[in-house]
Amino acid sequence: MFGVDRRVLVLALARMVDAVANSFLIVVLPLYLGAGGPVDVTPLSGGRLPLVGLRVTPELLIGAVLSLFGFVNSLSQPFTGRLSDRTGRRRVYILVGLLVLAVSSASYAVATDYWTVLAVRGVQGLGGALVIPATVALVSELATTESRGGNFGVFNTFRLVGFGFGPLVAGAVVAAGPYDLSAVGGGTLPGFDAAFGVAVVGALLSFALVSAFVADPEELTAGAADDLAFRARAPDGGLDPVFTLGVATVLMALGLALFATLANIVNERLGQGGLFFGLQFAATVIANVVFQVPIGRVSDRYGRRPFIVAGFVVIVPSTLAQGLIGGAPGTLDSWLMVLARFVQGFGVALVFAPSLALAGDLAGEGESGSTLSLLTMGFGLGTAIGPLLSGVLVGFGFVVPFAVAAALGVVGLALVYSQVEETLPTSTPPPAGRPED
Repeated sequence: MFGVDRRVLVLALARMVDAVANSFLIVVLPLYLGAGGPVDVTPLSGGRLPLVGLRVTPELLIGAVLSLFGFVNSLSQPFTGRLSDRTGRRRVYILVGLLVLAVSSASYAVATDYWTVLAVRGVQGLGGALVIPATVALVSELATTESRGGNFGVFNTFRLVGFGFGPLVAGAVVAAGPYDLSAVGGGTLPGFDAAFGVAVVGALLSFALVSAFVADPEELTAGAADDLAFRARAPDGGLDPVFTLGVATVLMALGLALFATLANIVNERLGQGGLFFGLQFAATVIANVVFQVPIGRVSDRYGRRPFIVAGFVVIVPSTLAQGLIGGAPGTLDSWLMVLARFVQGFGVALVFAPSLALAGDLAGEGESGSTLSLLTMGFGLGTAIGPLLSGVLVGFGFVVPFAVAAALGVVGLALVYSQVEETLPTSTPPPAGRPED
């Protein structure tokens, strides 16, 4: 199926199930911590943060919980990726990480105060850090140079399907509660507990799939160096290409994620409701789902670098356009925003799978975990920083966060164009009837 290794399909399916479960929490936690929720953060608001002087609001407290996962997850990935390289094992870290995710998801149901929820979110980020570098390293190692782009395209597609599907049903699960369990000898199950239960079941189902169908490659050996020093400079004096891709991934993800914070402002500016905003938010995910696999597979034949460069060329104007939309009659602006978000998602699809494949091509023997963790860390950092940055910059004008993100996209384009070389030996398809090298 899709022309990829069966074990990669299992990893992709497991990641999709886990992504459904974890994306539930993006919708559920703000409700859980909001006014009237089981853990109301309103009494903690009203003061100001020391040093920076920011006013403590419920939104800031909730945002801290949501962002903490991304920061802990991203900053821990180089360490967990290097650890999996040093031990020459991937599967055990994936399984342990999934168990941590399951236990931490269950812990929300018994958390009674904000600080406990914050701590649980941090532990959950560590669980994700155990899973992600080991998983992408395994996907890379189960592929060949001729199939690595397609493998990452399939893997990212499944993950994004799960991430996009979860929020669509999370609110419904909470709203439909409490659930009557008297038919099975129980009492009632609150909607929040049911949602946390979905996250637990998702992690455990992923655990079962990986346990049953995935093993480390037989030739995998411990190969990482003792230290954790990243090569920021290449031997020729330029920037290391993997480090460059990691920085570019931060800039790409930042521009993608800043939209989420601006829901109320976007809806007011465009005169629309939540349905349109949901469609606009989902447009980037839909574009990635549609294009990841074909782009990944084509990059196996025609090279990685042209697609990465083209992706940033697409991302820059489509990001800026989102800040300029407004003022048209009727629903035209809303549909233009959908289009801009879809084009931005297409640009991200052009960048992400070929970048992972290129980094996998460059990874030394037994170093896929630490090498690819630079990109997965970059994506996580970008998605954590983006919402916070847009919340600060939008006070200077609606266009400002989009203009800054577009400018950073230009920086990403310049870095990739000047510092990243092609890794495939040919940029044309192999002749018909001749085996690929």
